[in-house]
Order: sequence, then structure tokens, then C-alpha cells
Amino acid sequence: MSTREHLATAVSRAVADVAARDGLDLSVEPGSVHLERPARREHGDWSTNIALVTAKQAGTNPRALASALVDQLNAQPPAHTVSIEIAGPGFINFRLDDGWLHDALEELLTEGEDAFARPDVGHSERVQIEFISANPTGPIHVGNGWWGSYGDALARVMARAGYQVSREYYVNDTGGQIRTLGESLLARHHGQVVPEGGYHGDYVAELALAYDGPDEVTAAGRWAADRILDLIRNSLASVGITFDEWYSQASIEESGAVDETIALLDAKGLVFEQDGATWFRATELGDSRDRVLRKSDGDATYLAGDLAYHRDKFLVRGFDRVIDVFGADHHGQVASLMAGIEALGVDPGRLEVKLGQMVSLVDGDETVKMGKRAGNAISLDSLVADIGPDATRILSLMTSLDQASTFDLAAVREQSVENPVFYVQMASARIGGVGRKALERGVVRAPLSEVDLSLLTHERELDLIRCLEELPEVVADAAIDRAPTKVTAWVRRLATCFHGFYHDCPILAEDVDPALTQARLWLVEATRIGLAIGLGLLGVTAPEAM
Repeated sequence: MSTREHLATAVSRAVADVAARDGLDLSVEPGSVHLERPARREHGDWSTNIALVTAKQAGTNPRALASALVDQLNAQPPAHTVSIEIAGPGFINFRLDDGWLHDALEELLTEGEDAFARPDVGHSERVQIEFISANPTGPIHVGNGWWGSYGDALARVMARAGYQVSREYYVNDTGGQIRTLGESLLARHHGQVVPEGGYHGDYVAELALAYDGPDEVTAAGRWAADRILDLIRNSLASVGITFDEWYSQASIEESGAVDETIALLDAKGLVFEQDGATWFRATELGDSRDRVLRKSDGDATYLAGDLAYHRDKFLVRGFDRVIDVFGADHHGQVASLMAGIEALGVDPGRLEVKLGQMVSLVDGDETVKMGKRAGNAISLDSLVADIGPDATRILSLMTSLDQASTFDLAAVREQSVENPVFYVQMASARIGGVGRKALERGVVRAPLSEVDLSLLTHERELDLIRCLEELPEVVADAAIDRAPTKVTAWVRRLATCFHGFYHDCPILAEDVDPALTQARLWLVEATRIGLAIGLGLLGVTAPEAM
């Protein structure tokens, strides 16, 4: 049991004892006790607001209840308690001795990389995360590939936090954009000018040279899309992104699922005909206007396909929750999608739509182009070749999904402490260096059971352990808040703590007591475990040398 769990249990017991003594109808389960680390170290190691949230039920004021709880806690103090104090309107602060950190370190080392920081907040909920889903009309570029790291890291975080996660790419391999791709391909194939609004990239010319199919735009477009999809798979694999499912839009339409979905809506009185088109009465479910499901030319709209697709996600494949990661330009689709799934009998609360805001990449004074159709965008492959897959991943996971950001690639190429990628991976490389140096000197790390971790008393050592101890909570919060950037922030903070420890706490120096060397070697190993977990959740490697 962790120190946090011990404190929660002690607080719960104190509430029960005070309630029994004073005849109060009051009880609190340990899992409901909120504990947090005070923002300022001088306020203690842990703090709870239990008196504030239960005082009304107890029929007293928070400070009076806090005083009674403190008296009870002092009568049966939790392990490692030095003092328990009341702060502000009724917060209860715990000051602990360093032993709680040594216990936390031993717990981390005992559980190891596989078992540490696996908070079960998901309880095996089946979650599908759909992300990227860029049209297969050109190689994936920085604009539509940027948030791929978010979707993949979110999947990694949620899987570690107890969710059953499936990653999915929705392949828009039908409709007008595929015909436009086919027209562009055939024009290049016959040495003609690409039609207005077509695709002009060099990749179209290369595909046109290899094309030997019929002069039919849909067939040509499908052929090109299949080959472009292979390029997209390879590009994403280069930054560690893979999918459990590549789901074809064409397969939905060809299966009749779109017609079935429209029929279901019609049976509920939510469909009408106007101007030769089929409409969805979306306004009856909170949308700003009604939406077209099938155009007058017979083509299904993107919304119709999307509703059929989400019907398949929820009602056919049975996911408990679906998370869609869209670009900001999809903002207008959210209300109609929510209205549609509600009309299909799905609780809209089971669908989460995450909108990635505008990201600008600059290279010195030059702005990196994001567009595709003009054929002059910077491809994801080019970015990865320039700054590497790890830098690409960390950059895209440094800011919140809903925050517009600008990154300077020139700064990322510099190997300095100002470069967050270099700074974090240098911590991993230093850990590798400690291992190599120990091997050279014949220093072998003793079994953990034979090492005295209580020798770790330097403030740098304790700060490092404090940071490591937070990882399970960071993973839980990142999963619940759908915010893998919290792991990025923690990894950067861990790197800072380790660099400080490495600078101020010699590990293998001749004047260091061998027992302390052993304790510090285990602290280095704990940091390696923490970095491996954190960087692994971000899809970033932990190099042993740089």
C-alpha cells in the first residue's frame, strides 16, 4: 500500500471515529479522500480538504471539524508522520519524514518497468480512438500528421491506465476527392494539364507513370489511393504510429450501411426530402440547422457516411466509448455528429470529439507549408528526416491539443539545454553512462534487499524520488483528462531533477561511501525505469548514449 493510500485510510478512520464519538451521520471511504501535494513544500508533504467537503454534512464549520480530525489522527498517527497541521479554512497538512520517500522508491523498484505506474482508472472500458484519418489523396504531411502523436500517445496512456484501447484510421476512399484524384492521375498519365482543383504533387506524376488501369476516374482514384495509403502507413510507422484497424469508407457505402442508417433515422421521423435531396432534421436534436444526408445527384454526404460509421462503432462493434481526434476545421461537424448518434439511440456522452487547434512550424524566418492539394506541403517524412522521429513526437506533445502553438525547427536542431528533446534524452544517456562507468570499474549493483535506501538524504535525491513517486498519478490524470501532454511535462521535470542529482551527488567517485554508491545506483535505476515508462508513453526512445 502506498503512502497516499495509508494516509487516505487513516483519514477515513479518523472521520469514522469522530462521527462515532460525536454522534454524527458521517462516513468517508478511503477512495473518496482527496489528497494532494501542497504547491509549496513548507506546507508539508500531503494535504487533504476532507474537513471542507464534509463539514456541512457534519453540521459544523470546517476548521472545527479539521481540529477534531487532527486530534484523532495524532492519537493514531499514520506511518512516517512528523506533524499534522490545520491550514487556511480547514485544510489538513501532513509533514512526513524522509522514510516515506524511501518506501516509495522501494515500491517503484520492486514493481519495475512492467508493473509500476499502472493505475486502473479505465476498469477495462472498451475505447476506440480514431485519429489522423487523412484522405489518401497524397502523402501525409505535417498539417494532417501533427496530431497523430496525440492520438497514439493517448492510446498508450489509456492502455496503461486500464482501458482496452483500439486505434483506428478511417480511410476516406470514396466520394468526390477520390474522383478528383483519379482525374489528376489520368491527366498526368496522358500528358494533359491537371484540372482545376486537382492534385499537383510530384507523387501524382510518379503514380501516373506506373498506372496501367482503365480510363475511368473512380477506378484510377481508388488505385492511386491504395498506393498512397501504403505511403501513409510507412510514414506513420517511422514515428511509431500504428493502427489496429484501417476502416474503409467505401466498405460502409458498398455494404448498404449508409442506406440502413438513413432508413433508421427516417423511421424515427427525422428525415425529409427537399429539392431532390434527403435531409436530417438535426435541429430537433440541438444542431444549428438541418443537414443533407444524400445530395440530389444521389451521392451520400460525409455526414451520412460518418453516422453509418459511428453506428458501426457503437452498435455493431460495441465500443463503450469513442474518441475522435479532428482538426479545428472539423468544428462545424461536431454538433451534427452528436445529434446523429443521439438519434440512433446512442448516449452522446459516449462520444468525445477532440479538436486540435492550429499549429505553426517555422524554420528561422520561413513558415512550413501545411497544405496538400497544391503539392508544395512539407511532408511528414521530410520533417522526420530533418529533426528525427523523437523530436517530432515530443514537439507535438508539448502543448495541449486545444492550444494554438508555434514551434521553431531551427531551435530543435541545436543540441543544448534549451532544446527539450535533447535535454530529456541526455538524462537517459547519462543513465547509460553511469552503467558503463560502473562496469568499467567493476562496481556491481547489489540486490535491493541488501541496500540501505535511507542513506539517500540529499535534497537532490529526495526531489528526484518525489518526482518519480508522482508518475502513477500523472498517468491516471493524463488518461482521465485525455492529456498525454501531462506525461511530457512530467518527463521534462524528471530530466531536470535527474540532471541536478547527477551534478550534485557523485555516484562512483572514490570518496563516496560504497553503501551510498549502492543506494545511488538504485536511484539511477529507478530513474531509468521512470524515463522508460514516460518516454514509452510518448512514443519516444530512451537512448543509452548520445
